[in-house]
Amino acid sequence: MQNVLLFVIGVLIIAVGLGVSIALHEVGHLVPAKKFGVKVTQYMIGFGPTIFSRRRGETQYGVKAFPLGGYISMVGMFPPAKEGGKLRRTSTGFFNSLVQDARKASTESVGDDDSRAFYKLPVWKRVVIMLGGPTMNLLLGILFFAIVLCGFGIAGASTTVGSVSACVQPASTTTTSTSTTCASTDPVSPGAAAGILPGDKIVSINGTAISTWDQSTDIIRQSAGVPLTFVVLRNGADVTLTVTPLLTERDVTEIVNNQSVVKTDASGAAVTEQVGFVGIGYATELQPQPITAVLPFVGENVAGVANTIFNLPQRLSGVAQAAFGGGTRSADSPMSVVGVGRVAGEIATIDIPLQSKVATLIGLLGSVNIGLFVINLVPLMPLDGGHIAGALWEGLRRRVAKLFGRRDPGPVDTARLMPLTFVVVVFLGGVSALLMYADIVNPVNIFG
Repeated sequence: MQNVLLFVIGVLIIAVGLGVSIALHEVGHLVPAKKFGVKVTQYMIGFGPTIFSRRRGETQYGVKAFPLGGYISMVGMFPPAKEGGKLRRTSTGFFNSLVQDARKASTESVGDDDSRAFYKLPVWKRVVIMLGGPTMNLLLGILFFAIVLCGFGIAGASTTVGSVSACVQPASTTTTSTSTTCASTDPVSPGAAAGILPGDKIVSINGTAISTWDQSTDIIRQSAGVPLTFVVLRNGADVTLTVTPLLTERDVTEIVNNQSVVKTDASGAAVTEQVGFVGIGYATELQPQPITAVLPFVGENVAGVANTIFNLPQRLSGVAQAAFGGGTRSADSPMSVVGVGRVAGEIATIDIPLQSKVATLIGLLGSVNIGLFVINLVPLMPLDGGHIAGALWEGLRRRVAKLFGRRDPGPVDTARLMPLTFVVVVFLGGVSALLMYADIVNPVNIFG
């Protein structure tokens, strides 16, 4: 029962955080729109039937039934058709009506006074308004990751002993088997023989102060057969132990894709080396990072989301295979809000320190906001990036016309893109449905 309650709490935390992120995204549009004099008639969180709303001035603020996004309604999103302008003859009746309906709705929202219409603004002001939402998500992502990195830290090796091997097993055994059972012929590990215990904090080795685990490892590996004087902090008091590293054959490891793996030769056999071995492993702890680590970390997340988008067909193919064919989903598989909520619930239930749970949930919100930032910059309507692209294209056309002394071509008729917008909306709806289904029947397992 306790795990169920913790799971629900985790889901609620991420749901509230996501709702706040969406609300602030729309504030990022709302504030500059009002600052530039655009008439904003609605500020809504969610879609579908309105649950609650209140009018302040000319704007109706409210919450709708399905909190899967939000929007603000600005008058004059599309310019009116040019006098005598016609749709392309290749337009079908359905798509023709989409364009006409978009123009009609925009014209009706403007009324008789078009001085406060969105399309009347200079290009740079329209870009600022449409960039406001994604920028807000970027700032939230930076804030959340700053809290995680600088306030909590990231898990890393400490100088505290986390485990002590009971015996020394051959390298071939540790490579090919996950067994930790000692055979009668396996020698007792030097660490266990010397009396090192999990929780001991290594203070010094042979008089050399130890500040990192790698420092102690280097000394041990180079000191096979040489008695070493360990000073460890145990229960608030220094304890001196004598440890003699054993010369053993250990696997050589290397870093591949940010993961430590056993190095192999041309035949596929593990590469080994003769080094000193004590048989102790480090305990991980959260290590606060400098503020300078935040932006590079955010940059890596932005690059990761962008890579997912660039490889979306391949990623979605893998999700479909996992959803309908029973395959295993990768840990970096794209997820829907259902999957994010499920991960949040699992974080709340796993057996880790409370501060680690809080840090992980905040980091999850940071990742969600970076995802919203990147996705909304995709230059396709109805995403913010589509409106930005339309404004920039208009600015380019006008600049070129002015450069060559031509007549001002006027605003770009973005209403003509409604057929493409319809296709994008259907595609995004299909992707969301696929991800939600996969997150239910075959969720991502990020905890192993």
